[in-house]
Amino acid sequence: MAPQVTVDSINPKVIECQYAVRGEIVILAQKLQQEIQAKPEAYPFQEILYCNIGNPQSLGQKSITFFREVLALCDHPAILAKSETQALFSADSIERARKILDQIPGRATGAYSHSQGIKGLRDTIAAAIEARDGFPADPNDIFMTDGASPAVHMMMQLLIRSEKDGILCPIPQYPLYSASIALHGGSLVPYYLDEATGWVLEVSELKKQLQEAKSNGITVRALVVINPGNPTGQVLAEENQKAIVEFCKEEGLVLLADEVYQENVYVPEKKFHSFKKVARSMGYGEEDIHLVSFQSVSKGYYGECGKRGGYMEVTGFGADVREHIYKLASVNLCSNITGQILASLVMSPPKVGDKSYESYIAERDGILSSLARRAKTLEDAFNKLEGITCNKAEGAMYLFPRINLPKKAIKAAEEVKTAPDLFYCRRLLNETGIVFVPGSGFGQVPGTWHFRCTILPQEEKIPAIVTRLTDFHKRFMDEFRD
Repeated sequence: MAPQVTVDSINPKVIECQYAVRGEIVILAQKLQQEIQAKPEAYPFQEILYCNIGNPQSLGQKSITFFREVLALCDHPAILAKSETQALFSADSIERARKILDQIPGRATGAYSHSQGIKGLRDTIAAAIEARDGFPADPNDIFMTDGASPAVHMMMQLLIRSEKDGILCPIPQYPLYSASIALHGGSLVPYYLDEATGWVLEVSELKKQLQEAKSNGITVRALVVINPGNPTGQVLAEENQKAIVEFCKEEGLVLLADEVYQENVYVPEKKFHSFKKVARSMGYGEEDIHLVSFQSVSKGYYGECGKRGGYMEVTGFGADVREHIYKLASVNLCSNITGQILASLVMSPPKVGDKSYESYIAERDGILSSLARRAKTLEDAFNKLEGITCNKAEGAMYLFPRINLPKKAIKAAEEVKTAPDLFYCRRLLNETGIVFVPGSGFGQVPGTWHFRCTILPQEEKIPAIVTRLTDFHKRFMDEFRD
């Protein structure tokens, strides 16, 4: 019998699922990279500049020394017994590694852990959340995961029963949400961030979209909020967050708070506040609101994407539901131990008086201040280009400029059956080697076009990106000007 698995016979939910940040443009970029290596003279550029994904270390960002020292010692505990270790590693990284190893049964970092993660590491994370927010945190509410993405999938799996269940998601959104909703068979209920006011989240828009979903027979189960925003880079004001909490409480929605960029705030007038802190400051406890907060080691100033560490803090669910969340975690056995250790370090870095404190602060602040400068340089560059407007990058790792494309360019895109922003990004890549992600992969107000650009290329490469982009954009607009 001939093989029976074809595109027509696989799960249609897999076909429906899209993930733009590693989509068509990136596949084309990887192909170009191979061609450049084989035949460097074939293109007017010698390297691909990946501005498509929040993957800091792939673009040259250095890891935090203290974190890596502790990981090395935990991964190979025999080093701790060697005399030369004292000279090679800081005293506090040695002390932290010993403490962590003592929390791991048998000091076995290659063994499975508890399905929620190593208890001692969850204790550390809970204590750090408590110190950050000023409200109690319970280590039993922490579920450690391989980055934040599996935690999002776990919650979608828990909440979505059929296509009649909806999840309110921001537009633009990070494609993980649309992809996971599609894979688990639910319906994405869009709410639009207001670009004209700096990507503000209006509660009136949430209410409007909720009512529309209800009128279409959709039961809305949860609200996703990304703060700081991806791909939009805005940081929510605390008063806005209070209104969002109130909305979720009134409507009985689970608040899914994506807070993986909590360290990435670049403007002095804004500050990160966790949704849990906001809810508790309003007097709302476990019995008042279902709240799940996501954190990751991939973003912030640490950028340890490949280590796959993260967690979710799950509050407001009854013990019977918690059993099923634990069961979902158990199906995956446990998250990787290196990622678990790193998540505890990210939430509990060196403190004043620790041997590594000053070098840690210098590394952290150096990365964050550089990111802020890069964001401002790119923002200014975009706003100087004909037909492009770009909101201020208050936080996260991205800019999401709007491009007003000439009618001739839109017509040319339609002729090759391509979205206009994809058409622009494809031309940009082929002529400059710069990789942007078309806004259509994130969602946008119909009739508007955008692209997402990370601020992650190293600072010395930003001027070249600006020059290449500026020259390309002028040529493009000259070619297609109405």
